[in-house]
Amino acid sequence: LPLQISYEASLETLSLKRLYPSFLRTIPSDGQQVKAIALLLQSFEWSWVALLGSDNAYGRDGLDALYELLVASGVCVAYRGIIPTNKDASSPELQRLVRILTDIKVNVTVVFSNVNSARPFFEVVVQNNITGMVWVASEDWSLAQNIWQLPGIQTIGSVIGMSVEQAESTMLEHLESWKYAEERTVSESAGSTGAGRENRSSSSESSWPNCTQQCPGCHLLAAAPNIYDTQASNNVYSAVYAVAHGLHDLLGCASGVCSKDRVYPWQLLQKIKQVNFSLHNSQICFDANGNIYKGYNIIMWNWRGLSWAFDVVGTFTVNPNRLLLNRSKILWHTKDHQAPISMCSQPCAAGEKRLQQNRHRCCFSCVACPAGTFLNRTDPYTCQACGADEWSPARSELCFNRTLEFLSWAEPLSWALLAPIALLLLLLAALSLLFALHASTPLVRAAGGRLCFLMLSCWA
Repeated sequence: LPLQISYEASLETLSLKRLYPSFLRTIPSDGQQVKAIALLLQSFEWSWVALLGSDNAYGRDGLDALYELLVASGVCVAYRGIIPTNKDASSPELQRLVRILTDIKVNVTVVFSNVNSARPFFEVVVQNNITGMVWVASEDWSLAQNIWQLPGIQTIGSVIGMSVEQAESTMLEHLESWKYAEERTVSESAGSTGAGRENRSSSSESSWPNCTQQCPGCHLLAAAPNIYDTQASNNVYSAVYAVAHGLHDLLGCASGVCSKDRVYPWQLLQKIKQVNFSLHNSQICFDANGNIYKGYNIIMWNWRGLSWAFDVVGTFTVNPNRLLLNRSKILWHTKDHQAPISMCSQPCAAGEKRLQQNRHRCCFSCVACPAGTFLNRTDPYTCQACGADEWSPARSELCFNRTLEFLSWAEPLSWALLAPIALLLLLLAALSLLFALHASTPLVRAAGGRLCFLMLSCWA
């Protein structure tokens, strides 16, 4: 199989080695991007979101993976839709899609789409005057020039998204220096005589940087305004260097002399999988699935009037997966400049259980737990009964042990209970005495005789 190193193919299915055994890439897979977006939503406690994806493998696969991950983490997806392809801003399908977003009343929408599908969608968003929302961008369009140059795009709200880790900003400047060195050498040669060619040759060689590469058009790349192109060129740069390092190891060039033996693709593939080197402050190495160990920058659009810029407000690193945010650098385009809230229902008060209203667990009403029950925080949907020797008030989150209390002789309640008891005992004693004095009379005998004493003792 031919060796393949991609600089732009991010589909997660390409990580399946049984289907693509000789595939590697210098761009993170969409599986890592999905994890980064899920962690981003959880960090801001956004539990009521909408998901949109482009109508291709990139959008559909990313949308499915993100949906499964969000549902497993407790985030409710209010709507999941596909942006139709080859449509303009007048398309009824796009108009309907935007109306759905306004009807479900979500404040956060993830747009996992390529650039071509995202542009007409946001044209419709601008036309419908949707403002104040948060748009989570996938890396394919987060820094795309033809998106942020749309007229009126600065009114749609806050845009935060993924961007592949950038290389050192001076990389293209290094490449430019080779072109300038070549021009300087040619200029010096034109003004010199043939008699001094040997001296010129030695001075020209010393003026070149210690590198064998030349990049005649690098000054054009350095001036390019499209940051996305710069990122793609860095991925290409990394792929070429990975092949070079693999060949260097395979041919034994570390000894100073490279072998001239025949090189087979399968041999080179094994060496490239084992490379581990630093390139412009970025580590280049691959995992068992051919994916590069590279994370994402969390970027946020920053508008200063009509001037567009972006700020790096966080990072997502892999192995292990970790999201770090610098919240002080985040500028929300809201009225109070605070992070928007996106949830279907407000949290219940202490001691109130959730009564689910529809298929979404995030949509519920709150009902107070009655006395004798409590709400366990591990199960916010059920009020659990207290034990036989426990009690609880209404709206309680725990049960209390019952306490036995005894009355003292000095308390008024004790005297209030003892007074009638004493009077009753005196009355029974008087009746017993009366029956004893008249025990032989016919009336007492008719009433039961000596059995009367048994009954009086029982009452006592």
